[in-house]
Amino acid sequence: MKTRKFILRIGTLVVIPFLVLTACETREDISIKPIEGSYQGIFTRADDSTNLTRKKQNKNATATVRHADDGVIEVHFHGQMMDTTMMLNYYDHHDNVMVCLTGDDFENMYGHMSGDEHMSDGMMDHMNDGETEWMHHMNEEHQDGDEHFGGVDMNSHTFDFQFRMMDDGVPYYLNFQGVKQ
Repeated sequence: MKTRKFILRIGTLVVIPFLVLTACETREDISIKPIEGSYQGIFTRADDSTNLTRKKQNKNATATVRHADDGVIEVHFHGQMMDTTMMLNYYDHHDNVMVCLTGDDFENMYGHMSGDEHMSDGMMDHMNDGETEWMHHMNEEHQDGDEHFGGVDMNSHTFDFQFRMMDDGVPYYLNFQGVKQ
């Protein structure tokens, strides 16, 4: 009888830490690994007024995605048309991982700080049934008509991102489209 109780206690001591560790899985463990890496592609320029792609494009463009923090990736875009690094929040959305601006970039684009609605209870703690991380982010952080700039299609392993740019006071978009290598 004492042996059975001893085995039960040892088993409990082994199982409980395992359950605690797996219950505390981070967003990084869930979705970051499949999107990290290098995406080879092109930059194309589109006029804001016509949204038609100009002949000017860069066929040797790369976006390098790496994990930066929980829920944040660092993306280094480089090619003849651009060389910049930016931090982006990422959110699961069915077969896609959508991205959104962070920090001052978010505040400058949307007119309020990211996380205003989540200061006390964590970003995804109160999601509704059937709601993806992206849907929750859109419902909590954005208004109708807010512009968004890209993400990763997990089925085709492609990454698309759109930059709003200015050229002598004329707005245009610089689009990156790449395939994971």
